[in-house]
Amino acid sequence: MQEINLSKEELARYSRHIIIPEFNIEGQKKLKAAKVLVIGTGGLGSPMLLYLAAAGVGTIGIVDFDVVDDSNLQRQVLYSVKDVGRPKVEAARERILGLNPHINVIAYNEHLSSKNALEIFKDYDVVADGTDNFPTRYLVNDACVLTGIPNVYASIFRFDGQVSVFNYNNGPNYRDLYPEPPPPGLVPSCAEGGVLGVLPGIIGSLQANEVIKVITGIGETLSGRLFAFDALNFSTKIFKIGKDKSNPLNGENPTIKELIDYQQFCGIVPEVINEKVKEITVQELKQKMDAKEDFQLIDVREKHEYDFVNLGAELIPLNAVLDNVHKFSKDKQVIVHCKGGVRSAKAIQALEEKGFTNLYNLKGGIVAYAKEVDENLPVY
Repeated sequence: MQEINLSKEELARYSRHIIIPEFNIEGQKKLKAAKVLVIGTGGLGSPMLLYLAAAGVGTIGIVDFDVVDDSNLQRQVLYSVKDVGRPKVEAARERILGLNPHINVIAYNEHLSSKNALEIFKDYDVVADGTDNFPTRYLVNDACVLTGIPNVYASIFRFDGQVSVFNYNNGPNYRDLYPEPPPPGLVPSCAEGGVLGVLPGIIGSLQANEVIKVITGIGETLSGRLFAFDALNFSTKIFKIGKDKSNPLNGENPTIKELIDYQQFCGIVPEVINEKVKEITVQELKQKMDAKEDFQLIDVREKHEYDFVNLGAELIPLNAVLDNVHKFSKDKQVIVHCKGGVRSAKAIQALEEKGFTNLYNLKGGIVAYAKEVDENLPVY
């Protein structure tokens, strides 16, 4: 193993670490030697990357395929207004190298998938999962188990956050906590349900703390435990996680020996939904509105989304659609919309099974309408 040395500048920079008796110079050398892969550079990834870079993790890999958007700046403190429109990994790399030029940062401006995960993961010692969707969480978990890499996990939603450490020293993994994903659409994303801006700062910092503990070996990690934080009531709980003998990855009779199709595993097939329903563009909707044509416009988002921005449609949330079938006209064209077009397509599919043939999905939803037709409407 190559000997790790700290320069005079690094010794000065990390002096507050080095003078901690339990940490000392050996802990700092372990950080410099470590290679950490951060999946997602959003709400959780922002504080985590800042603190891992500041702490002196020698090599940091960052995976993301998104670009910086105005709506990110409420919580993603890694970015500034000048970064809007830039690939997140490029802006993130520039920011953390500006914070600490003594580290190496590798940017992967690509979508993490079953095709590239194992190849990317193999060069790292620890993976930190800062994603916000179930397919990627299962993908990250399975890739970590198959490569034998610890997975430092966190999640956030509205006022709640969770942190744990999976696959560490033969400890439990994500599938021991969640053997099966929830039904599609049951748990909204942060984009649909919202998140308190300071929450990812709190949880992402705790996640960075667990990464540092895994690398240096100090303290007791959250392996086998799930830390839960409620920012609204400022309460915390810790739940024990046991190993499941039926875990398909590493239980008594493992059945998963390679990465699978995680979209399919989680029941998410939006491309099939979109192919099966009739669509109308936002420009066509605007023309119908201007011409005062006789049609029905239905919004299937949640009330808090509707209260924030709406097109004047009748609100019938997706989970209430089948209880309100009588409210949908069968005598004229019905245009159904949501934020981006997925929930409205699901609503149309459910109604078509009840015999409706006059339903049209607004392509791109209210987001497309705000961007392409009415720039005065806020985009969330």
